[in-house]
Amino acid sequence: MSAMEPWRRSLDAAGLVDADGSTRPTIFAEMSALATAHDAVNLGQGFPDEDGPSEVLDAAVEAIRSGANQYPPGRGTPDLRAAISEHRARFGSPALDPETEVLVTAGATEAIAAALLALVPPDGEVVTLSPFYDSYAAIIGLIGARHTTIPLRGADFQPEPADIDAAIGPSTTVVLLNNPHNPTGSVIAPELLERIAARAAAHGAVVVSDEVYEHLVFDGAPFTPIAAVPSARGRALSISSAAKTFRVTGWKIGWITGPAALIEAVVAVKQFLTYVNGAPFQPAVAVGLRLPDAYFTEASLVLQRRRDLLSAGLRDAGFAVSPSRGSYFVVADAAPLGVEDGAAFARELVRDAGVASIPLAAFAPGSSDPAIRSSLRFAFCRRDEAIEESVRRLSAYRR
Repeated sequence: MSAMEPWRRSLDAAGLVDADGSTRPTIFAEMSALATAHDAVNLGQGFPDEDGPSEVLDAAVEAIRSGANQYPPGRGTPDLRAAISEHRARFGSPALDPETEVLVTAGATEAIAAALLALVPPDGEVVTLSPFYDSYAAIIGLIGARHTTIPLRGADFQPEPADIDAAIGPSTTVVLLNNPHNPTGSVIAPELLERIAARAAAHGAVVVSDEVYEHLVFDGAPFTPIAAVPSARGRALSISSAAKTFRVTGWKIGWITGPAALIEAVVAVKQFLTYVNGAPFQPAVAVGLRLPDAYFTEASLVLQRRRDLLSAGLRDAGFAVSPSRGSYFVVADAAPLGVEDGAAFARELVRDAGVASIPLAAFAPGSSDPAIRSSLRFAFCRRDEAIEESVRRLSAYRR
């Protein structure tokens, strides 16, 4: 094995290696660069265009001024770990020991990477939903493990029981979930989560659940933390972060929680990745996690209204729009506009209409599903003015 192979495997798994062996940037980097070049409204990448709550921002400034600028404890500051434990219990998960069952990470992405590196051997198998966030495939490829997927089907992007049973079997090491789901905006039905967890338990697999959009759920959708699913108890790791909930994507403060033995395994890997991070942001995130329920309710309602605004505009522009029950995103199928190649159409839209999106096929490399190939993902985590301008541009655009 050459020294180049592990990183090349990682890029290949993410669909970033061309037939001639050359590599290319992610679709997110490409579309953001195109948005800048064409002065487009960027509804591609999932980052807000407004700051988070003042209480959280002020706490970070105060922490910097108070000298919280050196390495924090390896597992995270005690107060943040306590706040994470309190927050989990407050929103429906079992009680946690902040000393042994909570680990602070450099965002959710590091938590996912550390968990997979800790739990999956090179000959292991990781099962994910599909479409999937691109970093999942990259980490699985870096490990050298097999990647098996459970397709999400229908307009509401739910897994079918038969597909769950077919994907999770004796060779499965980890089932990596994302709920609420990026890129589709679906929220997995509780009975399907239970089936996934039961199937994993039957084969001795660990469930790792990426729940960064846990508070951004709409229309009363039944979001269920994996830690609250009976079959997952004792064998599940839950991941979240401050990025989406508090609109601080640049802070990179995440966390992973679960049984002490599993957390210990993740710590063993994480200490050789970033070791620690974000000292002045950790006390600020603790403040955020202790905000009253009204903050989390209002954050969801604001995004729900923006989802409705963008979805209506996409329909008026001729797209078939799937229901978004959570996250920052809505999927719109351009097939009614005569589009078969969503990737080419996304580039056309940013260039000619001035609106950037991400082709859904980027989240399902190699998929032959026509609906995935013709669909685009749009982010609605922008100010009303940006969404209104996007709708105006889409309405005015004619192919």
